[in-house]
Amino acid sequence: MHTDTESCVRAVRSKDARFDGWFFTAVRTTGIYCRPSCPAVPPKPENMTFHPSAAAAQQAGYRACKRCRPDATPGSPQWNERADLTARAMRLIADGVVDREGVPGLAARLGYSTRQIERQLHAELGAGPLALARAQRAQTARLLIETSELPMTDIAFAAGFASVRAFNETVREVFALAPTQLRTRAGRGRAGAGPGGAPYRERQAPHPGAGLPGSVPAPATLTLRLPYRAPLHPDNLFGHLAATAVPGVEEWRDGAYRRTLRLPYGHGVVSLHPGPGHIGCRLSLTDPRDLTGAISRCRRLLDLDADPVAVDELLRADPVLAPLVDKAPGRRVPRTVDAAEFAVRAVLGQQVSTAAARTHAGRLVRAHGDPVDDPEGGGLTHLFPSPEALAGLDPEKLALPRSRRTTLTTLVAALASGDLALDPGSDWRSTRERLAALPGFGPWTVETIAMRALGDPDAFLPTDLGLRRAAAACELPATPAALTARAAAWRPWRAYAVQYLWATDDHPINHMPAG
Repeated sequence: MHTDTESCVRAVRSKDARFDGWFFTAVRTTGIYCRPSCPAVPPKPENMTFHPSAAAAQQAGYRACKRCRPDATPGSPQWNERADLTARAMRLIADGVVDREGVPGLAARLGYSTRQIERQLHAELGAGPLALARAQRAQTARLLIETSELPMTDIAFAAGFASVRAFNETVREVFALAPTQLRTRAGRGRAGAGPGGAPYRERQAPHPGAGLPGSVPAPATLTLRLPYRAPLHPDNLFGHLAATAVPGVEEWRDGAYRRTLRLPYGHGVVSLHPGPGHIGCRLSLTDPRDLTGAISRCRRLLDLDADPVAVDELLRADPVLAPLVDKAPGRRVPRTVDAAEFAVRAVLGQQVSTAAARTHAGRLVRAHGDPVDDPEGGGLTHLFPSPEALAGLDPEKLALPRSRRTTLTTLVAALASGDLALDPGSDWRSTRERLAALPGFGPWTVETIAMRALGDPDAFLPTDLGLRRAAAACELPATPAALTARAAAWRPWRAYAVQYLWATDDHPINHMPAG
């Protein structure tokens, strides 16, 4: 969109928040870049330039606006909508792959050379993977500076910087303030204030070893806001997560969805609850270096970077879906924080009720999950078992039909060996083919994983019992083939159409629990 100057100027003049994250406005006369909805007086069109990413604006010499905080906008929805190389790369960068594995690691996951990755990202985003990861590190650093009392040295390494000097230089360049000035500025503000996702402030006691170069910070608890594009209808989103929660791994408590997280450097516990214009998020991490990845996974879980206006506009054109959309616009697709975990749960849920699937998963967790402590004294007791932990399970001990035991053990073996990769950078088409080749994987299982684990917004479940009941109630075609043909008009948003149709049934997944 950043190449369409006329449309960008109109969006800036109207302060249209729908385009936050789609492009960034740089102002030549001030040297700053903003989100389209910045409350400041719009600059003259001749003084504006437009960039596809914050990293591109930073590389062009612009610093982030202190008023609209463009670093706190929802991510561009196209990285969740598209399946091409650039989108796959961006999803992996958001998950922290470049910080952990470098550009060669990113390229290896995508199956391309580093030169091809560099060229593709520069052509479309105006910045390479290192610059994009650097922009993300700056955002993580700001979050830690403003929401914790960790020493700056620890923040530098927790945010992914290789040295304190690089941390200081980047913060100064991106925000035009030293790290200590950022903390002082945040301390003067009202707790919880700030546009579009400004974090709440929370004190933490210093810990032994703080400030030692390269030291790993002590366990951290942060409370922050996750912004999203309005509208957002939370009932089916949180209702689905609560109704399918695996005992010990997930729970609904005190008006929030809580779960454990398996992360690259350790583990964490997250609490998520809907708020006006944001999702309240409380993260407890054993290692703050996991902050970027944890936030990325929480956003992916709740589908917060979706563009509900575009989705609803297309679906509303169908006379059958129009009243469903008008009744509760902004439905999201509940996804997952761990694609491998969800694939296992999808197999456990084949041809059984939601309650039975929870029971099977709970048994697996108690037998093979890693025990953890709940920092808030809740009911979270385990991490969901990793594929490696499940690779050695005895299928005879599974209370499942023999055919499903084979399906589960084959899936786990493929995940543990690396023959099957399910991550944010997975190619949707080829992953579907690999899943379909596994024994016991029919269209329902493959599309369920594509929808909720891979994040394909066009995944469709014509054989799903709930969808077929909804189709009958709405006088849509009854057979899977006919329903698929009818749903062609909903592309590329068929996964969202499924959410609207599911909502016609009085199932617990459609209702956010009270209290």
